[in-house]
This record gives sequence, structure tokens and C-alpha cells, in this order.
Amino acid sequence: MKNRTITIEAYSEQWPLAFRELQAIFNQHLEHLISSIEHVGSTAVPGLAAKPIIDIDIIIKDKSRFEEITAILKTLGYTHEGDRGIPGREAFSGPLQPKHHLYVCLEDSISLKNHLLLRNYLRSHPEKAREYGELKKQLAEKYPDNIDLYVENKTAFITDILKETGLDADKLQDITTQNKALKKQHGSIS
Repeated sequence: MKNRTITIEAYSEQWPLAFRELQAIFNQHLEHLISSIEHVGSTAVPGLAAKPIIDIDIIIKDKSRFEEITAILKTLGYTHEGDRGIPGREAFSGPLQPKHHLYVCLEDSISLKNHLLLRNYLRSHPEKAREYGELKKQLAEKYPDNIDLYVENKTAFITDILKETGLDADKLQDITTQNKALKKQHGSIS
């Protein structure tokens, strides 16, 4: 397991501004190839405490232009890291600041659906967002150097929210399986 200290910060008004700056850069280079760019994860939810890392999903209809997108991202200094065990979602690491996670997601992928349903639910249910923020703070205090246990212990909260959104049992199981894959990769969204 790779150790790194988990830091949860109070919501910052800078997070949506940082997203928009990155979104403008990606749109400048990719707009003609993609459907949209979404700010996802906890930094996309006003008032929610979060790891200070912007999560970005670049959405594509299908993989027909993926090679071209990858080549453009490479010119911006990004490295394609594969799907990290999450079908329909390709991860990229790169040099642009602020610190962020960048994913290219298929429009119909369960990963994208997970990101958008969770974000939208938390945006429209501020009390649940507050509760989630408190859980994340507690987990970061309890497991400050163990991202695996941090991710594992917030999965039930996330799947409970996704149940409330009406996501069916098969898709919930897929998400639980994907969160386990994330845990193995030592990273997570939200």
C-alpha cells in the first residue's frame, strides 16, 4: 500500500474557479471532440468538505476519437494511465495546476453515472452533504495514512445515496466493485 496523508479541507470558493480555469484549457484544445466537461467529486458540491483535488470528467460519446484526445492531452503534458480497473473511464495524470484528477469517460458508463448522480444528489441535499463531509473528516482522522481504509469506509454512505437516486441493484454492485478497484489503485473520487 502506498502511504500518503489524507487531508480534508473546508469547502473553498476557489474550487469551482479552479475547475473553470482547467475547463477553459481543455475546451480550447478538445471542444470539437467531446460532449462536455464536468466538475465532479466533493469539490463540486458547495459547502462540502473535501480533499483539495479537483475531479474532472471529460465526456465522450464513444471511443472513436479517443486516440486523438489522448494525443492532444499528451501535448499538454498528460500521461494516459489506463482505466485503472474502471470500465468506461480512462485516467490521465498531468502537470497543470491546481492539483486535479482527470478522466475521459464514456457518456453511457456507470462510472460517469456514479459521479453525476452523487454530485447532483449532494448539491440538492445540503444536510446529506454536511453529513458526508463529517464522515470524511472522521475517516481522515481515523485513517490518516491509509487511503484504502478511507475509501472502503465511505463506500456504504455513497451506495446508500445512490440507492436513494433509484439506481438499480446491479449498477450499485458494479459501483461497489469499482470502488474496490479504486481502493487497489490507492485513489478515489469524492
